[in-house]
Amino acid sequence: MVFKKRALKKLVKDKNEADAQPQLEDPKNEAPPKDALSTELNLNIQYLQQTFGNSSDLSFSDFELGNKKAVLIYINGLVDKMIISHFFENIGRSEHLIKHSEFLTETLEASDFMKQFFAPANMVKEVQLYKKVVSAILAGNAVLLVDSIPNALVINAKGWRDRDVSESATENVVRGPKEAFTENIQTNTALVRRKIKDPRLWVEKKEIGNITQTSISVMYIHSIANDKIIKEVHERLDKIDIDGILESNYIEEFIQDEVYTPFPTVFNTERPDVVAAALLEGRIAIFIDGTPFVLLVPALFTHFFQAAEDYYQRWDISTLLRLLRVTAYFISLLGPSVYIAIINFHQEMLPTPLLISLAAQREGVPFPALIEALIMEVTLEILREAGLRLPKAIGQTVSIVGALVIGQAAVEAGIISAAMVIVVSITAISNFILPAYNMGIAVRILRFLFMFLAGSFGLYGIAAGIFALSLHLCSLRSFGIPYMEPLAPYIASDMKDTLWRKPRWKLVTRPRLINQTNIVRETVPPKNK
Repeated sequence: MVFKKRALKKLVKDKNEADAQPQLEDPKNEAPPKDALSTELNLNIQYLQQTFGNSSDLSFSDFELGNKKAVLIYINGLVDKMIISHFFENIGRSEHLIKHSEFLTETLEASDFMKQFFAPANMVKEVQLYKKVVSAILAGNAVLLVDSIPNALVINAKGWRDRDVSESATENVVRGPKEAFTENIQTNTALVRRKIKDPRLWVEKKEIGNITQTSISVMYIHSIANDKIIKEVHERLDKIDIDGILESNYIEEFIQDEVYTPFPTVFNTERPDVVAAALLEGRIAIFIDGTPFVLLVPALFTHFFQAAEDYYQRWDISTLLRLLRVTAYFISLLGPSVYIAIINFHQEMLPTPLLISLAAQREGVPFPALIEALIMEVTLEILREAGLRLPKAIGQTVSIVGALVIGQAAVEAGIISAAMVIVVSITAISNFILPAYNMGIAVRILRFLFMFLAGSFGLYGIAAGIFALSLHLCSLRSFGIPYMEPLAPYIASDMKDTLWRKPRWKLVTRPRLINQTNIVRETVPPKNK
C-alpha cells in the first residue's frame, strides 16, 4: 500500500491552469467536436449520445473516482463482460487509496494512473481526439472518461463471439491440415504465423470503408516478396473509396488488373497452409475482417489447377492428378461444342456403326444439336444453383434426383437424345474436378460461347475460338505478372511446378517473375545495406 501511494505521488504532475472550454448553451444543437475532448464530462457524454443517436446497445456505466465523476462507455455484445467486471473490481479495491491521494485535487495523466491500478499496461491506450474515441468504441473497446481530464482511456475489452477454427468446407483434402480460416482477422493472421515462425513475416494494417471501416491486413515475407508488387498492392488498396467492405470480393473487384474477362486474376483460399505456401513463393496475402477467404496476388493461370493436397502426396501422384484436371478442363470447356460440330458438320469423322446409332437416337428429336445442348446446359445450371441455395439436407438430393428425372423424361419424350444427356453429364462432372470454384465458373461461361461457334462454323469455329481465347489469356496480367507465366512467356526453370510437379528435392527455386530478390529457397538473403 505504501508503494502504491508513493507511485501515485510520482505520477501526479504539477497543477497547470487548464484551458477552460466554453460550455455550449444547448449541446443538442451543436455539432460534435472534431478535435480534442472537452474537460466537461457531461459535454463529452452528450456528444457521444448525439453521435450514436442514443442507441440502446451503447452503455454508460457511471461511478465515482474519488470525488470525480467518471463513466465507462462500451457497446454491449462487442466487449467481454469478464473484463468489464474485473475493471470495476479493481476500482472497488483502489477506491480507498484514491480518496487519500492527490488525485482529488491535481490533474493526473489518466493512462499512467490506470496502468498502475486498473488494467495491464498492454491493454490501455490514451487518446485525446474525439474521433478516436468513437472509433475505439465501434471497434469493441471500452472507453473511460473522467471529469476535468481532457483525455480518454481506451481499454482493450473486445470479446464478441467468433466461429471456432474448423475444417474447410470448400477445399477438402484427404491428407493434410484440416484447419481453415474464420471470420476473425486476428485469428487468421495467427494461423499463418503458426506455420511461418520468422520475423520477416510482416503484416501491415489498413482500414477501408467509410462506414464499415473494415480492417485489412497485407501480409508478405520481407526479402522474399517483390517490393514493386508490394508497392502496387498498397497503391491499389489506398485508391479504394467505398462505403463498406463486407466480403473479400469487394476488394478483389477493385484491385484486379482486368475487369472484362471471365478468368480470375486474384486467387482466394480459406486454408492457412495454402497461404503459407504462397507467401514462401513470394506472393502477397490480403486478409479482410469478416470473411474466411484470403486473397493471394499475383495469381497465375496454372495456380488455379493446383490443390493443397498436391504437395502432401508423392510427386508422381500429384502430376497424374494435375494432368487429369487439365484434361477435365478441356472436356468441360469443349465437350458439348465438339459434339455439336461433329453431328452438324463433320459426320465423316465418326465410325459408321456409331454414326448409325447416333442417327437412330436423333430420328425423333425435333431440335438441332445446338438447341438440344442449350436446353440441357441451361437446365443443368438451374439445378446446380437450386442445389446451392436450398438447405444442405435437401439441396444435393434435389440436384441429383432432378437431373436424373428430367434427363430420363426428356429422352423418353423425344426432346433430347440419349447421347446428348451423356455428353452434358460428362461435361458437368469434369467441371467439378477443378479445385478453384471461380475458374469453374469461367469455364461454364465460355462453354456457351464455344457451343454457338460450333453450331455456326463447326470445328473451324472452335479452332478460331481457341485461338482468340489464347490471345486473350496471353494479354492478361496479375499485378504486372503475365497471366500465362511460365507457359507464355516460357520459363523453363518454373515449369517444374506448374501442370506437373517434380520431386520435392528439385523444387529449389521460387517463381522467377514473382520473386526477383531471393530466387533459391535454401539460401539466406543478404542483409540490407
